[in-house]
Amino acid sequence: MPAISTFLLLLFILIPKIDPLGENIAKFRRYFDTFVLLIIIFLFYLYLLTIFWNLNFRFNLIQLLVPALGILFFYTGILVENAKRNWFIGIRTPWTLSSDQVWKKTHQLGGKLFKAAGVIAFLGVFFQNFAIYFVLVPAVGVSLYTTVFSHFEYQKETRGKN
Repeated sequence: MPAISTFLLLLFILIPKIDPLGENIAKFRRYFDTFVLLIIIFLFYLYLLTIFWNLNFRFNLIQLLVPALGILFFYTGILVENAKRNWFIGIRTPWTLSSDQVWKKTHQLGGKLFKAAGVIAFLGVFFQNFAIYFVLVPAVGVSLYTTVFSHFEYQKETRGKN
């Protein structure tokens, strides 16, 4: 886990330097840096849970991960709402990458939906037997919906230009 965390940290440092639209990343760098910090903290938390499990402490791993994933999803919503068009961070579909307007509309909606997914995921704490579904269903739903949404927004935009 420390090696994975180190690799990811180095990758996150490299991304703004190699992105062709790196100047756009600078516009939301504060949110990006906070996201990187949250990912590293999450991986450290997961590492600690693994260590405790191997020391023979027994607990419901999913129940302990659900609140952390809820926080990550919620902050992903904040990051996505503030992300400017780039090649590495955000909801990157061919349609969002082709249009600033489609990027903006998709990310505004996606941000709200990811925040809602975070709240729903967090609620999984109260439903131990179904906690994993409180995480997976909203995450997959938001991902699919925003992808389809970006396609239709792009179609509307291109029809309007013709």
